[in-house]
Amino acid sequence: MSTSLERYTDRFEQYADRYPCVVDVVLVLALMGCATLGSNLTLPGADPPDQDGTAIVLMGVSCLALLKYRTHPRTAVVVTAVCTVIAISLGYLLTPLLLGPVMAALYWLATLTDRKTTRVFGVTTMAALMVAAAISDSMDRVSLVLRTVGPFFWLLLPLAAGNMTRLRRAYLASVQARAEHAERTREEEARLRVTEERMRIARELHDVVAHHMALANAQAGTAAHLALSNPQQTKKILTDLTGTTSSALRELKATLGLLRQNDDPAAASLEPSPGLARLPELVSACASVGLTVTVTTAGEPRPLSPGVDLTAFRIVQEALTNVTKHAAADAAHVRIAYAGSRLLITVSNDGPGTTDTTDATDTTDATGTTDTTDTMGRTDAAEAVPSRGFGVMGMRERAHTIGGELRAGPRPEGGFEVTTALPLQPSAPQAAPHAAPETAPQAAVAATDVPAGGEES
Repeated sequence: MSTSLERYTDRFEQYADRYPCVVDVVLVLALMGCATLGSNLTLPGADPPDQDGTAIVLMGVSCLALLKYRTHPRTAVVVTAVCTVIAISLGYLLTPLLLGPVMAALYWLATLTDRKTTRVFGVTTMAALMVAAAISDSMDRVSLVLRTVGPFFWLLLPLAAGNMTRLRRAYLASVQARAEHAERTREEEARLRVTEERMRIARELHDVVAHHMALANAQAGTAAHLALSNPQQTKKILTDLTGTTSSALRELKATLGLLRQNDDPAAASLEPSPGLARLPELVSACASVGLTVTVTTAGEPRPLSPGVDLTAFRIVQEALTNVTKHAAADAAHVRIAYAGSRLLITVSNDGPGTTDTTDATDTTDATGTTDTTDTMGRTDAAEAVPSRGFGVMGMRERAHTIGGELRAGPRPEGGFEVTTALPLQPSAPQAAPHAAPETAPQAAVAATDVPAGGEES
């Protein structure tokens, strides 16, 4: 029953919102008829008042005032209350039909205004009508209690109904607002997830393509240089070049296959994500282009989560890629240390020392501003040449994604050093990479070798 009533109420409100003038005129005419009929009612044995026309005029004025209830609800209540009090004072019997206009005005007042306004005007109107009923001659045969209690309850009814309608509308508005907020939140979260996924895919593709293409380019250049003087070495390098390009194709296929993968259990399984277990392959690939890489391990090796394992491998891979592309070095060193709950990785090379302001360190301060500082501690925007690639930025993003830290910079004795501290188990990133201040790590934070004026991969 309650559901049916609410359904009909909603339909009536929708129709009233669409055709407000029609609904208002119909209601006013109905109330006018009720008030006119109520003015003709008397108690048994009592004579009706002589002013029949006066009652019609008063009720007509009060009903016409109701046409302005949408814009002037207070005025409508005052006019209808005054007209009703005058009619009762003239001797007309106080009945619910005669109270129809003022009851409608009180209902709309409670619906359209706040609680304080409803309380003030409602109490004043009820008090005025109760006093008029108490002193009216038309109800001399009725006790004083009945003459005052009757109007009180009849006028209290529209106030309660209007207050319930106002609360119901406020509740529906809040529900709609929450639904719209939830929809906006879902859309924002979806956009954020899409953005994060795009960044992750971009980092992965960059690491795969940059590393293998850099190695392939170095191998091809070396082979061309040795083609006439050392055919045997050239043949070996070309064989390694074939392996490098094949590895690049496999990793690209795995990455693109992951993007196309659906939930079909019959779909072909993808190649496992690379980890530190593939460091020997990386060392061999670097050796084919003339870069000798030594790997040392400190502490007791412990199992890593897939995310940390992949991040550690990609950081080492990117650091060695930048060494092969930019550093004038023949050797690089990779140190892996297990210290407490952290995995510490240092990648360094023995390139020539930097003596001027064109060798710059890529650091990020707490405000997210990139600063270029030379090896003598000077900072000069005119002299320093910032790197334009995405290698350091990508490594820093990878480290921060799992709750780690990364730092890159030149070594005092020459060359560059990449240091990173990663948790053994991934955690939520503490801050965005561009917003977190870089702390000089005792345990190291990542970097790559980017020479003066060079461009990162």
